[in-house]
Amino acid sequence: NKKAFVELLFWKSPAIVCEMTKGYSSLQEGEGTTRSRVPPWTPQEEQELRELYWKYKEVEGGDIIAAILAHLPTPGRTRRQVVKQLLRM
Repeated sequence: NKKAFVELLFWKSPAIVCEMTKGYSSLQEGEGTTRSRVPPWTPQEEQELRELYWKYKEVEGGDIIAAILAHLPTPGRTRRQVVKQLLRM
């Protein structure tokens, strides 16, 4: 493929480069970029997040996000995911 050189100049992640060099569709399920997908927030989780935010936003001198993370029913969420979801909501 004569245009592969141009594609190599603008790669986005190591997984894509690996796929280009080994052949497309060479990545197995759960490998590369598919592994980093964040599970979507359910409406119940959003409601819980909203309630926890309103509960802890008035606490002075405390870290609101740390308090929310400590009381979230879903243990797999990171601080960055919570902040991003709060901004989105």
